[in-house]
Amino acid sequence: MKAMILAAGVGSRLDPLTRNVPKPMVPVVNKPVMEHIVELLARNGVKDIMVNLYYLGDQIRNYFGNGKKWGVRISYSPEDQLWGDAGSVKRCEEFFDEDTFIVVGGDDLADIDLRRLVRFHQDKKAIATIALSLVDDPSEYGIALLNDRGRITRFLEKPKGEVIFSNSANTGVYVFDRRVLELIPKNTPYGFGNHLFPMLLEQRARFFGYLTSSYWKDVGSLRQYQDAHRDALNGRLECKIPVPETRKYVWMGANVEIDPTAEIGYPVVIGNTCQDREGRETPGILRSGGQLRARKGIGGQAECTVGRRVRDVEHGARKVRGRRSLQREIQRGGIRWRDS
Repeated sequence: MKAMILAAGVGSRLDPLTRNVPKPMVPVVNKPVMEHIVELLARNGVKDIMVNLYYLGDQIRNYFGNGKKWGVRISYSPEDQLWGDAGSVKRCEEFFDEDTFIVVGGDDLADIDLRRLVRFHQDKKAIATIALSLVDDPSEYGIALLNDRGRITRFLEKPKGEVIFSNSANTGVYVFDRRVLELIPKNTPYGFGNHLFPMLLEQRARFFGYLTSSYWKDVGSLRQYQDAHRDALNGRLECKIPVPETRKYVWMGANVEIDPTAEIGYPVVIGNTCQDREGRETPGILRSGGQLRARKGIGGQAECTVGRRVRDVEHGARKVRGRRSLQREIQRGGIRWRDS
């Protein structure tokens, strides 16, 4: 099975995080968003992945290389302009030499059973299938209306007000029959939501929606980005955290420095090479190699992630806030955590 990850977006809604980092490389629990996607694809039997590149694309290529580390083969399609999601897929037409392929957005976190999604698509003899998720506010997404057989009868990209007719949101996870490539024009910016899907409806093509209850989060805004960390730390999103769990709800890397005046909420991921000099309070995330200063705590809302390498440099004690009250004791030999 082959798949494409759409990774060309600039990610302006994630500013300032994306000023020097492409959106797919923004970290969630110390791993790029796109790494979570690659792991999802690999778990579901995908062996060959195409990635389109535009904004700061070299960072993506340098990090993932040929994909061998994840047990997949990764190829790249650099772009000199934004071609739209469907237009980018069309540019990689020769890569898709099998009857069925998957397309996933580069800023989506999901735990969807892709094998089951592909079976659904094939059983329906569909030309296109969208994975759909129920949401409270569908105005930020494309929405679809299904009949009792799962066929899409209506689709609208980012509806407003009275136009909203469904809360089944487009997750940006698609399965296509290769025939769909014949419908996408060459060398033309072209979108799935604004162009291809309305055309499929007009042609009464076999266009289906697969409603899933599995975890899915669009990490396209700062609020959604913060929610994704909370979900990963609370176990709603099943993902591999790249540092060991030293005790329940506490993941800690090597060589981290934490000042005894710090208050750290938990669950917490403290990655390698992190320093908290004087413990200031900060809501959220300390990136790898970062430093905190001045009498505050990390993760005032209970969940937080911190960048790479952690070691306590002074002895003392401080309460740790979170779903449980913990007492941290810092001794010359390191940190000891206990319930209080």
